[in-house]
Formats: sequence, C-alpha cells, structure tokens
Amino acid sequence: MKTLPESILEHSRLLPEGGLLSPKEFLHLGSRAAVDQALSRLAKGGRLIRAARGLYLASITDQGKQATPAVDKVVRALASKNQEEIVLDGARSAEMLGLSAQVPDGHVFLTNGRTRTLQVGEVTAEIRHAPRWMLALGATTAGAVIRALAWLGEQRIGEVMEALRKQPTPIDWKALTSVRSLLPSWMALAIGREVG
Repeated sequence: MKTLPESILEHSRLLPEGGLLSPKEFLHLGSRAAVDQALSRLAKGGRLIRAARGLYLASITDQGKQATPAVDKVVRALASKNQEEIVLDGARSAEMLGLSAQVPDGHVFLTNGRTRTLQVGEVTAEIRHAPRWMLALGATTAGAVIRALAWLGEQRIGEVMEALRKQPTPIDWKALTSVRSLLPSWMALAIGREVG
C-alpha cells in the first residue's frame, strides 16, 4: 500500500505542466492535518512547489534537471481549477497588440476571482480582481483591446484607435461592438465611431 506522500506524488506526475494540487483532492487518503503535512514536507524536500497557500504544483524535468513550470501555464491551470476567468492585464495586452513599447515588469493578470499572489520558483505572478467589463470577451484579441484601452487611458484614445484601425479583424470589431454597453462611455464611444 502506498503512503500518503507517494500517492500525492503519483497524482502530481499525471498532471500537465503547471497543473495544481490542493489538499482537498487528497482528503479521502487521510485527515486534513496529515494531507497538509505531507504536502508541506514534499514542498520542503523539493518534490513539489508551493505556489500559494493551499496550492502546490509538480516541478518538471527539463534535460534531466528539476525546473519550474511556465507561469502562464500555472495561471491557466488555476483558472480551470477554480472555474474563473484570468487574463493578461492592460499593460501586457497593450504590448501584445503593439500599442506600447513599454515592456511590463512582472507578471500581472486580471480575474473575476479574488486577488492573490502565486510564487512559481523565482517568478511572482500577481492576480488582481478586476471589474466585469475588463474581463469582457476573455482571452481573445477583442478582450485584449478592452484591457489595453483601459490601461492606456481616455487621453490617448485617438492615437490608440488610429493604431488599432487595421489590427483587429471584423469579427473582433463585432465582438467589441456587442459589449459596448458594459464599457466606460469614452471607450464605448470610440469603438462606436470606429465601427461606424
């Protein structure tokens, strides 16, 4: 019969890169205290990585060495595990769309869940609660446009819309039009003018 730590490690090996473990998944194998202790010891021994309170992930093997998973994969796994929306923040959205040459510091994401911080090896990811309209259209190009516009601000809307004119597809513009009622007035107006 396997020990509790062996069972946890076996389960962790079945997860994709960035897959998360929580104590609740193992309560059928032992008491909460025993599960917490097993996870803590596995993390201290380097067999698991403690990403946040009550969240652990398996390290990956890269060319025979233990490595930490990519932050984006861990964030996607968290979104899936908690059934919440987690997307790039406005600064990274603006950079991705070519609207800003400024390379954002750190890893910041927006969510409809609670604000928290993940530690993945040496990398810290900040996940901030955001209003519903900023998460409209999720992780699509049109959703990135909304977050980029919000980050760049109302004062720059003219130049930004000029730069955006040919980038989003007609389908993206249609999606943006469909959520105008959720957006701040200045943003809804700029999108409405663009679509005509």
